[in-house]
Amino acid sequence: MSARTLTLVALSLLLGLGAALMANNWLSAKLNASPDDNLQAVVVATVEIPFGQMIEAQQVTVVRMPKGTVPDDAFDATDKVVGKIATFSMLRGDILRSARVAEHLGGSTLASLIASNKRAVSVRVDDVVGVAGFLLPGNRVDVLATRKNGGSDGAESRTILQDLRVLAVDQTASTDKTQPVVVRAVTLEMTPKEAEVLVKAMSEGRLQLALRNPLDDQKKTEPKVASAKPVPVPVPVVAKPVVRRIDGGYGVIIIRGTEVKVAKAQL
Repeated sequence: MSARTLTLVALSLLLGLGAALMANNWLSAKLNASPDDNLQAVVVATVEIPFGQMIEAQQVTVVRMPKGTVPDDAFDATDKVVGKIATFSMLRGDILRSARVAEHLGGSTLASLIASNKRAVSVRVDDVVGVAGFLLPGNRVDVLATRKNGGSDGAESRTILQDLRVLAVDQTASTDKTQPVVVRAVTLEMTPKEAEVLVKAMSEGRLQLALRNPLDDQKKTEPKVASAKPVPVPVPVVAKPVVRRIDGGYGVIIIRGTEVKVAKAQL
């Protein structure tokens, strides 16, 4: 074997060894990356989680994402979300956030879905009041009340409550159905003051629910009726008699506004 061939073989071995060392160092750097790098552990849903369902361990997993893309209220471990209740429907790949789950403290699942400052009130419905069965948990509705005007045949309707969340239909707080289902009762979430208004309206007349677009969160305000200013009452001009001496006797001068009359008087 010539010297030139030996030189080429030795050079090839050196280059191969150098490439192997570089690859080994690169892999070691990737495997031993510091946990304080630019990535952060985030819990995401592996399947669709319906509204009102308790989250199970097989429904979530942990992935690493760039820190700048992770919400502030995201979870970093699955044990922090397992057993909680989904207050919003979640799709596969959605990040689980504290604003979209609730703590299950026992009792019914529905109780965990109610906000701390609100109440749940059920309304008896039929296929008309219940918007032909298209109401599902998580929808938003307005409540209209209709009552008769005294003994007349006419009636008046007005919107008494707006943008209420549907917590449950019948006894179901979660559903994946999209077809209309006629139910007997709908449970709505509202403040204690709104609950008083609703119960009073139920006793006075008939209720109707109006389904809202989920993106429509605007509420119409009642127009303020300007108080009528009091009309000034003109002060009546009181006739003031004035006694004066006139030809051949005395007379009484009566003044009413701009009108002056003289009447003779016997003294």
